[in-house]
Amino acid sequence: MLKGKKIVLGITGSIAAYKACLIIRGLIKRGAEVQVVITPAGKEFITPVTLSALTRKPVISEFFAQRDGTWHSHVDLGLWADAMVVAPCTASTLGKMANGIADNMLVTTYLSMKAPVFVAPAMDLDMYRHPSTQHNLDTLRSYGNHIIEPETGFLASGLEGKGRMEEPDVIVDTLDRFFDRQQSASPLSGKRVVITAGPTYERIDPVRFIGNFSSGKMGFDIAEECHRRGADVTLIAGPVALTCSKGIRRIDVESCEQMYGAATEAFADSDVAILCAAVADFAAESVSPTKIKRGDDGLTLRLRPTHDIAAALGKMKRDGQRLVAFALETNDEDANARRKLERKNADFIVLNSTRNAGTTFGSDDNKVKIISRTDVHEYDKKPKTEVAADIINELERIL
Repeated sequence: MLKGKKIVLGITGSIAAYKACLIIRGLIKRGAEVQVVITPAGKEFITPVTLSALTRKPVISEFFAQRDGTWHSHVDLGLWADAMVVAPCTASTLGKMANGIADNMLVTTYLSMKAPVFVAPAMDLDMYRHPSTQHNLDTLRSYGNHIIEPETGFLASGLEGKGRMEEPDVIVDTLDRFFDRQQSASPLSGKRVVITAGPTYERIDPVRFIGNFSSGKMGFDIAEECHRRGADVTLIAGPVALTCSKGIRRIDVESCEQMYGAATEAFADSDVAILCAAVADFAAESVSPTKIKRGDDGLTLRLRPTHDIAAALGKMKRDGQRLVAFALETNDEDANARRKLERKNADFIVLNSTRNAGTTFGSDDNKVKIISRTDVHEYDKKPKTEVAADIINELERIL
């Protein structure tokens, strides 16, 4: 299942760095494309020339290329990759990754990575056993990283293994199995999913608008989760300062009118719609062609209702299609969400409330309740990336 996968291989300053050549050969043999990012210390153990010859790509080590000063974008690498593997990973790099110390190209790439990350530790046994190393490993696991290390204390070769890097063929097999499970196990694999995210801006004049505080984070995390599970994702994004994986088809819009047009067109050929955007309910009845000047009198705006995108897709919905809507409430949360569930013809509603401090607009966390016609599932406050997984798990149960 590695055919066509794009893998960033991070190499650090360990004696095991020479084994990276075998990892590269194994990945390429199975059809993957490999981009090496190496630390300065890593280059003391293996030359970039060797790695470049194997990958047929320039090796990235510094933020700027030495020859012409070209900037190497860690953000672009994070969007390009289907997975990142750090092998070998020294105790030093392990600590930097766990604590966000972005002092080299490898760690900044890791911090920008949208795809799953796999880490193969490599160090002597005493360093491996040290409480700080174990704490850093636990921290990386809590972030959702995959740690590849001999579980029984022995390598595949039969040698004593704790602290030593797992064998290259085992690392390659681990990646292969991961993508195989991801593609085959998820009911979303191959499904066409359209997702709306972010706010809409309804113009008053050339410089002002009616809008809201939505950052788009929740919708973008849902899009990434669907993409990871093998779905064909179309993300319709309002005006937000976020990026998404290159495998996601992104349509940028500004107004409700534009989002309505894009959503109705995309849903016609989709299996699922997830409506996470905070769409403005009203727009100016007329838009001034020039900037409205300040005056002594107040300003009166006449507003008209905008399109109800969820209701429109609910009417379009065919047998077999699924519709997920969001409800952000300030009071009477459950009652309002249940009414919305019926009015929009949704399969379930993801409910959140402004009364939950540190969630909703602009936050990295959320606290939701998922309400369907038969069930209610309430979740604790957690990062939006984990909330996205909860929502998609619920969706998979009804596909």
